[in-house]
Amino acid sequence: MTSLPNSLEARDIASQLHSYADARRQEETGALVVEKGEGIYVEDSTGKRYIEGMAGLWSVAVGFGEKRLVEAAQRQMEKLPYYHTFTYKTHGPSIELAEKLLSMAPVPMSKVYFTNSGSEANDTAIKLIWYRSNALGQPERKKIISRVRGYHGVTIASASLTGLPNNHRSFDLPIPQVLHTTCPHYRTMAREGESEADFAQRCAQDLEELILAEGPETIAAFFAEPVMGAGGVVVPPDGYWQAVQPVLKKYDILFVADEVICGFGRTGNMFGSETYGLQPDIMTLSKALSSSYMPISALLINDKVYQPIADESHRIGVFGHGYTGSGHPVASAVALENLKIIEERDLVGNVRDLAPVFQKRLSALGERDLVVETRGIGLIGAAELHHPDFAATPGALGAKANAEFLEKGLISRNMLDAMAFCPPLVITEQQVHDIFDIAERAIEAVEMRL
Repeated sequence: MTSLPNSLEARDIASQLHSYADARRQEETGALVVEKGEGIYVEDSTGKRYIEGMAGLWSVAVGFGEKRLVEAAQRQMEKLPYYHTFTYKTHGPSIELAEKLLSMAPVPMSKVYFTNSGSEANDTAIKLIWYRSNALGQPERKKIISRVRGYHGVTIASASLTGLPNNHRSFDLPIPQVLHTTCPHYRTMAREGESEADFAQRCAQDLEELILAEGPETIAAFFAEPVMGAGGVVVPPDGYWQAVQPVLKKYDILFVADEVICGFGRTGNMFGSETYGLQPDIMTLSKALSSSYMPISALLINDKVYQPIADESHRIGVFGHGYTGSGHPVASAVALENLKIIEERDLVGNVRDLAPVFQKRLSALGERDLVVETRGIGLIGAAELHHPDFAATPGALGAKANAEFLEKGLISRNMLDAMAFCPPLVITEQQVHDIFDIAERAIEAVEMRL
């Protein structure tokens, strides 16, 4: 990518350190400057238009350029641009949003705590869990279990939950209190001759063996995404959740459902917990909560979690935790309007209607020589690429495919060699075909070069 000395691209190189990028390569190539968006499309600084096949970062449910969200932000900016929820103070938008989320929850929840990102939500969940253990007189119950390839964020605690090596390398992570159990990816993790049903049972057995080895009295909680997102869109095998949840109940271990990607319609129900019959004690929400028009996230906690925390705060005299932007009035107002749009336009119904088409076209990519597996549910999926020439360098083949997708007008994301698809929920049937038409041409182009 070439750029003029005073261009946005050159100024970006000179001024920003980017997330999930090679900083030295960034200095050489620069970044794609996205100028505007509408619906499922974005446009770069040269005027080239792309289908945003990742909904930004799995998140822009109602599409780009939604005027109702802009107007909601403007109205709230004019009325009360900022206030906090510290020291017995509050404001209308945060109250209304908390009530709305409690009414939407797929299982009974007691309270909402607002944060600013999925990472913060999961990080705060760990703090609340530790606080609760102390309140219950169980100071030894502090260990947290998540899964290999799970993704829960990038703060020190949430990145420790994340089970991806590049989120740990050179960061001195994970912290000691976090453990990882088996990733429920049947193709790569199953033993020879093991059926999918047997694999699901073994995942639960692996979890129980880890709990017993560490001591059940030391395990506080289990964190998991209903469908793994950034770990490669790993859809759990049939029977997995039915096997895992009883293990957690057996040892009185809290279950935290990370709904940051799955929440608000992505899997064909409002929450992934509904899709898989989950009974979480805590839910973490972000991304599609506001379609990422404003930074906002939330934890929903049930009464089993809330009551000991309330008692402990009373004993100490204060709940010593908070963020300046928690429940920000503008972000809350935008989130409320975003949820109205999702419901009024029946975007969850749109996911259900289009999922068969989306999943059929995704599955068809598996007929290509370069694609070793496709997997997905609702309007989320991935196509895993493989070629023997790239077996020793995971991610190199995915990077080539990603560049080809981009050149042909489709923004995807390669998670190592898995190409992800997660478009805005406002997508139409024709646009689904457009996405996979481009993907097919791009993968074919990579195959031709190889």
